Order: sequence, then structure tokens, then C-alpha cells
Amino acid sequence: MSPGATLRGAIDALVAVGVQAGLDDADVRDEGARLAAAVAEAVPGAPDAWGEALGRTELSAFFTAASGGRRWRSAPTAQLERLVAEGSPQAPEYARALALVTSAACDLGEPGLDVLARASATAAVHLAAAGATGSLAPVGPVPSAGRTTLEQARDALPSPTAAGATAVATAGDEPEPAEAPTRSLEELLAELDALIGLRRVKREIREQAQLLRVERLRTDAGLTSPTITRHLVFLGNPGTGKTTVARLVAGIYQALGLLAQGHLVEVDRSELVAGYLGQTAVKTSEVVGTAVGGVLFVDEAYALAEDQYGAEAVNTLVKDMEDHRDDLVVIVAGYPGPMGRFLATNPGLESRFSTTITFDDYSDDELTAIFELAARKADFEPAPQTVDRFREIARSQLRDEGFGNGRWARNVLDKAILRHAWRLRDVAEPTVEELRTLLPEDLVDAPHDEADEQLDAGGPAAQAEVAGDDAPDAADERADERADDQADEPADERADEQESA
Repeated sequence: MSPGATLRGAIDALVAVGVQAGLDDADVRDEGARLAAAVAEAVPGAPDAWGEALGRTELSAFFTAASGGRRWRSAPTAQLERLVAEGSPQAPEYARALALVTSAACDLGEPGLDVLARASATAAVHLAAAGATGSLAPVGPVPSAGRTTLEQARDALPSPTAAGATAVATAGDEPEPAEAPTRSLEELLAELDALIGLRRVKREIREQAQLLRVERLRTDAGLTSPTITRHLVFLGNPGTGKTTVARLVAGIYQALGLLAQGHLVEVDRSELVAGYLGQTAVKTSEVVGTAVGGVLFVDEAYALAEDQYGAEAVNTLVKDMEDHRDDLVVIVAGYPGPMGRFLATNPGLESRFSTTITFDDYSDDELTAIFELAARKADFEPAPQTVDRFREIARSQLRDEGFGNGRWARNVLDKAILRHAWRLRDVAEPTVEELRTLLPEDLVDAPHDEADEQLDAGGPAAQAEVAGDDAPDAADERADERADDQADEPADERADEQESA
């Protein structure tokens, strides 16, 4: 079966599960396409294979879809979050179908180990969000079997055809009871407190929760209460935990009785703005409609201040916020400077966002703690020297607006897992400790230094030269040089291909 056909089957299976769970088939199909594009975004040859699978001939469609699904590489998709928030018994099956789409996306083009590692982590995020079994470990070679853990995980997942058949066959079965009950306010605040760093954010969220709790109690008691705006502005650099806190805010507001469902819908400009004036208002209202009962999180909201299309989205958003003021919370997020200009673009915005919460950059120690926690969640154990080395690397990073904070720490971990896998390439049967332990050399910039040194020192071609005559005449030497020149170029190209893989 071609890679395109595999992806097409996986998305069909996702749609079958989604429709059984009560989701719109078009929304599910679009979500599957965007997730697949995001997973395969950096893979050579993936755009053509993706377009073949989905019948989309424009190359731009792939990159537009990848941009729209990029955040789902490290967070649950919008439809999965909705199912989890509703306590749907189909949420675990939907998460498994998303993992199948992720796996199928890895067949597009020629992915390297780093793509496979990130893909397995993406699948694990979705499985964990729904409490589904069969989570995927980060990719690394299993030399004794000659296969990656992602390939082994694929065997444990149903085939696209089987998944679709299962969804149809069980359509008339009695639904199982929801596995995860709504969490209490105390549990959600405890999870907030457990986050690394964010001291000021935790205090302000607690204050906001207490203010809204008392307002609700006063209203229930028949007392006059001031109208308190529940919408929030999150200011901060990338990777400072804004999305994670927004998700907790959604749950906290639900626990307080302010929201019916407490789910989070995360969007950016591309999901609010259409190609023509007049269409943007419809598109924005449709997105807002999916967030009613929960929180609409608009990331990089300042991008809506760029042109008249963004202005139309903002005007529509202000109107919809008023129409759904009793069951919708909007959180806008972005860099401090641009967000100030964004709020000034519409007179109704500033009055609706009276509370601003600033997310500070993480310290070296906090980044190190994030690295250790993420590694252990992935079932790796950094050696003490590795932790010290990571702290040194964190100390040397330039902390400007482009710094990724927690996202940077996770990216370092992704690369360390790749280097760890490469380091074990010649170990036939690694021990469990070797499979789990990250060493300081796994944090270095180039994962293939040893292989490079072998190539620089002279591989089989150099050994063949040494094995020849000890003192060839000048003519023979010139002939050998010409032959070597002709052979070296493709050999170098093959070496480069192996290194890039």
C-alpha cells in the first residue's frame, strides 16, 4: 500500500470514530489532515504524498495545514479536547485513531530519526490526554530486532481498515461510562501549584478564581455584584506555559460553575481569517461556536492587527463575546509590545480584557527541572552529569523574544533522545539502563561526530589504498587519483545521506 493510501485510510478511520462520537465529519477530516501535515512538515517529499492522499494539488495547502496543526505536535487536538471535556467514552478510541494518523504521516516522504522521535511523542500526548492505553515511547533503534519502537507501536495499533470497521461494528453498542469525572477546584489549583516556576501567574490565577467564586456566591445570595470581566490577556515569550495555564483556567472556571464544559479551543490568525472580506466573520463565528461552554485561546493574537481581514475577525470576536458572555471565556496571548497595539485596535477590546497576566521567562534551574521532568515522563533518566551539562547550556542561551523557554528545553530533550539512539547503534542488545540513561554527550550539537571522524580518517576507500602497492610509480598514482576522485563523490553523497537520516 502506498504512503498516500495508508494516510487516507487512517484519516477515514479517524472520521468513522469521530462521527460515532458525535463530531462533524468535515471537522474531523480537516483535523486529521492538519495533524498529518504538521507531523511530516519537515520531511522531504511529504507535501506531494500528503496531497495525493487527500486529493489536494496545491503545494501551499500542505504548508497551510501544517501551520494550523503545528501546536498539536505537543498538545491534544481540538476535537479530542472536546471529547475529553464532555467525558465521551469514545475519547480513548479517538486518541488511538489520532495516533494512527500520526504513524501514517511518518510514511510520507523520507523522515529522519528526529521526525520519528517527535511523532511518537505526539502520539503519546494524545493517548495520554484521553487516558488511552498503548502510549508510544520516544523513538530509538532496537538493534536486536532491527526495528524502531515506533514501528513496534504501529503493530499494536489497528490497521486503518480495521479501525474503521471496528467503529462501524460498535456503533450500536451501549456506550461505556465516562472514565474521568470532572475535577474539583482543589484538584485543579493543586495542579496549577505543581507547575514549575510561574510564581506570579499562580498567585494571579488564584486571586481571579477567588474573586469569581465570591461573585458567584453573592449572586446566589441575591446580593448586588459588580460585573467582573472573566476574559484574560496572557503576556509572555514562547514556551512559558501560557497554553497549559489556559487549559487549567478552563477547568477552574467550570469547577466554579461559570462554564458548562470547560474545554479549551486553541486558535491563531489562520483559523479565524478567511481569504475574502465577508467570509472572515462567518469563519470566526464558527470557531467561537466550537468554544462556547469553554475557553477560546487566541495565540499570537497581535497578528489580527495587521490588516482589514484581521480587523474583521476582531470585530466579530467582540460581538460574539457579548452574545455568549455567560458561557464563553476568551484568552488572548502574545508578546507584551505587540499585544498592547492589538488591544488598541478596537474600542471594545480593552474594556473586555481588564485582567492581564504576565508570564516570566524560566530561570536556569527551572529549565533544568523542566528538562528532567520531561525526560522522566518519556521514561528516560538523565545522569547527574547530564543535568549539570544541561544547566550549563541553559546558562549560555540568549534570552530574547525568540527564546523558546520550556519549548526549548523539550527540543533539547528531543535531540538528546535522537543522539542517544545513534549512540547505541552498535550495541546489539542494550540493557534497560542503557536504553533509559541520557549521558552528557547526548546533549552535544553534532550527534554523528564519531562517524564523521571515521569518514575523515578514511573508510573502506582509504583502507583499500593502503592495501595496494607500497611504492606505485607516478603514472599509477595519477591513475589511482582519477579513479578515487570519480568514486569519492558518490561515496560522499551516500555518507551525507546516511548522516542526514
